[in-house]
Amino acid sequence: MQTSSDRHEYPDHWEADVVLRDGGTARIRPITADDAERLVSFYEQVSDESKYYRFFAPYPRLSAKDVHRFTHHDFVDRVGLAATVGDDFIGTVRYDRIGAGGRPATGAEADEAEVAFLVQDAHQGRGVASALLEHIAAVARERGIRRFAAEVLPANTKMIKVFTDAGYTQKRSFEDGVVRLEFDLEPTDRSLAVQYAREQRAEARSVQRLLAPGAVAVIGTGRIPGGVGRSILDNIRDGGFTGRLYAVNRALPEGQKELDGVPAFRSVRDIDGPVDLAVVAVPAERVPEVVAECGEHDVQGLVVVSAGYAESGPEGRERQRALVRQARSYGMRIIGPNSFGVINTSPEMRLNASLAPDMPRAGRIGLFAQSGAIGVALLSRLHRRGGGVTGVTGLSTFVSSGNRADVSGNDVLQYWYEDADTDVALMYLESIGNPRKFTRLARRTAAAKPLVVVQGARHGAGPRGHAVRATQLPHATVSALLRQAGVIRVDTITELVDAGLLLARQPLPAGPRVAILGNSESLGLLTYDACLAEGLRPHPPQDLTTAASAADFHAALSRALADDSSDAVVVTAMPSVGEGSVGDAALAEALRSAAAEQPTKPVLVVHVELGGLAEALSAATSTAPQPAAASGPVPTAGGTRTGERVDPRTGADEGAAADGRGAPVPVPPPEGAHPIPAYPAAERAVRALAQAVAYGQWRRDAADPGKVPEYEDIDERGAAALIDGLLARGQGLTLTTEATCELLAAYGVHVHRAHSAPTPDAAADAARTLGYPVALKATAPHLRHRADLGGVRLDLADEEQLRRAYAELTELFGSPEELRPVVQRMAPRGVDTVVRAVIDPAAGAVLSFGLAGAASQLLGDMAHRLVPVTDRDATSLVRSIRTAPLLFGWRGSAPVDTPALEELMLRVSRLVHDHPQVVAVTLEPVVVAPHGVSVLGASVRLAPPPARDDHGPRTLPTY
Repeated sequence: MQTSSDRHEYPDHWEADVVLRDGGTARIRPITADDAERLVSFYEQVSDESKYYRFFAPYPRLSAKDVHRFTHHDFVDRVGLAATVGDDFIGTVRYDRIGAGGRPATGAEADEAEVAFLVQDAHQGRGVASALLEHIAAVARERGIRRFAAEVLPANTKMIKVFTDAGYTQKRSFEDGVVRLEFDLEPTDRSLAVQYAREQRAEARSVQRLLAPGAVAVIGTGRIPGGVGRSILDNIRDGGFTGRLYAVNRALPEGQKELDGVPAFRSVRDIDGPVDLAVVAVPAERVPEVVAECGEHDVQGLVVVSAGYAESGPEGRERQRALVRQARSYGMRIIGPNSFGVINTSPEMRLNASLAPDMPRAGRIGLFAQSGAIGVALLSRLHRRGGGVTGVTGLSTFVSSGNRADVSGNDVLQYWYEDADTDVALMYLESIGNPRKFTRLARRTAAAKPLVVVQGARHGAGPRGHAVRATQLPHATVSALLRQAGVIRVDTITELVDAGLLLARQPLPAGPRVAILGNSESLGLLTYDACLAEGLRPHPPQDLTTAASAADFHAALSRALADDSSDAVVVTAMPSVGEGSVGDAALAEALRSAAAEQPTKPVLVVHVELGGLAEALSAATSTAPQPAAASGPVPTAGGTRTGERVDPRTGADEGAAADGRGAPVPVPPPEGAHPIPAYPAAERAVRALAQAVAYGQWRRDAADPGKVPEYEDIDERGAAALIDGLLARGQGLTLTTEATCELLAAYGVHVHRAHSAPTPDAAADAARTLGYPVALKATAPHLRHRADLGGVRLDLADEEQLRRAYAELTELFGSPEELRPVVQRMAPRGVDTVVRAVIDPAAGAVLSFGLAGAASQLLGDMAHRLVPVTDRDATSLVRSIRTAPLLFGWRGSAPVDTPALEELMLRVSRLVHDHPQVVAVTLEPVVVAPHGVSVLGASVRLAPPPARDDHGPRTLPTY
């Protein structure tokens, strides 16, 4: 129970769980008066040297006055934070606000504070001080402190490094034998890069501890075969796990030491030696007891397959939250609950801690599934697709997150990003807990290796077991943002496997040009049509006729691959019968050898009921001599690697040995082996190819993402002062027309003023002020932005026309009070568009663009980009909508000024990015003329910014 502060209520939003450098967890929270005994105990465990570095003198113990000072804070001018594991402090940090001359100060006019750390020696090197610095800096910014000062002894190199490596703008001096560091707390590109790099290393390490344990205990193993726990124990043992394996069951008879050859214990505490991973398969009501035993035995992580948590209702959700809190209090992370398990096929690990009965074949695909059932389906489909699990293209790792209470897809992405054994990442997601972070991580991962995602529960609420922040964005918008981040988004798990196999086996295409060849004219034409439908540029199909031999296929494929006018080749093959017909093995060898001679272009095969052709194509071997690779290892979508060699009849390695459990042991693959993916339908092959083409283009574009322009006329400080003044009047508000125009003008966005016209005379007065010609508009909600309903009159050249139009509107639609008419100066003719920016609570700031009008709204023809938008983003945004040709001279119309439109969007992006209090901006209509743009309508909404966002300190989510 935390007590209140001296001046402010306890700030519980400062509490956070964090992942440390070694993958363990700690909790950061404010220090209160209740912590006196914890502080004294913590200090007693700190070495004399660390105490000397903290106080610059021998300081063996804290006085009562010290304890009071370090535990009583006002949470404004004096703040202390502690990093805890369980109930114990492992590190502390505090700041004291100071004024001129370094004296204690109060109030916002003093924007500097002195900061100091102390970390227990046993936990130094785990990144505790770095995490505390991120959090205390965020607290200080929230309390109006802009700069930290720290005095450090020159010998205290570790602490100096914590400050200097943080990436903040800093100044360093040396006086009286003490190093004085001063640094601004405003995040910089470098400080954010440092923070994200530390986050990636820590979270990747936390997943690695779960996937690469030295010792595993399965808790809840039955004494007889069958049941969840016993099945997982058998799967780990039979899969050839290279580490130590233990069975745990509290119901074991006294004296029983083994369970089917595996050392057995009644409690994990009885195991003599470390346990890195515990697989928990006991009833939900017993899990807390098991977690406590694991924590006391220093287990590093848990895979909880037990059910009965959030998927079962509110009571289960509370049980799930308690499970996460308990595990993190011991520094452990959790996969699950309700998980199917984890798999690591690395020869150094061979861990099958899952309910999958067979160990998948080692390969280059990483697979993540939030659903155990979908995970099983994906493993099965990879197995059936001519290789996959039992053939050439297998798995590196598999994670079933279950209810995703702790470890999520974001964590696994962090691991895959640096995992040398994973070339392609496949993910089945039913919910995205932190879309803003996911898109950031996906963009970085996709720049290195393909990431293919299928989203379940797209048209309704996610599974009950998943607690996520609600998003206000439609699914189509989220999908567009994922594609912007380089994610290959597909609609079904079949497409997920189709794309994954192509990307894992073949190089990325350099463009959309496709050569088609085969022994069926009809299948070639189907493939040609499918290419056109997917936006590819196919060459006319080359028909080899049904009499084509394997040599004919080899020669045709070689010519197509050597042709500089093609970027990829699709081979179509129909079964043939009769004497001299080509056999599966011969055709597969012909295609594979031709592809190996030209390894820089992808090759796909569309086959119809050819029996073993898919398996033969997957095999990188035959009885024929292997041709040498053209230029060494083959570049693939995920990097440079060699192929893998299997027996096409069994799916096992040629010449592979078997270990003591009968599991095949892989042998090194031959150089130049390059398996070809096969598809049973032209549409599926072409769709996978189109996705690879789009991803390849994204990779090339990502190499030069563009820049966020600087505009000299932007008044950022003036806008900030205006926003602060407006927000002082209320928690959230839609700005008046005057305030909207003033704020937008600070960023160079000028709105054509509209003058209220409650009477015909008022309309005439406004027109005389503006100058003819003018427009008369009804702004009632049901008529606003609906020119198609007749609520707008344009090009009124004089007062007579204006009064006549006023009379027509009131006669058709009602009284002026209902219509709310306004008069506005005519803008140059052009194309009406709409520009919007919104801050979504889950996805962050999003900029949207489309043409104005009911047709575009009905079609959902809007394009979206994440803020901040770069110049390249703005260019692509304008061209991304289906109606974009209207901007570029469609059917003889004059092209409009798209550069001016792009600049307008960049300015709006800057406004929203610079000021998170601006939560919504709408510019409608924006008339884009052949020269210039005119903003005829605008609205802005403000709200207090969130206390923490993705630029804030590292924090584990709580669901």
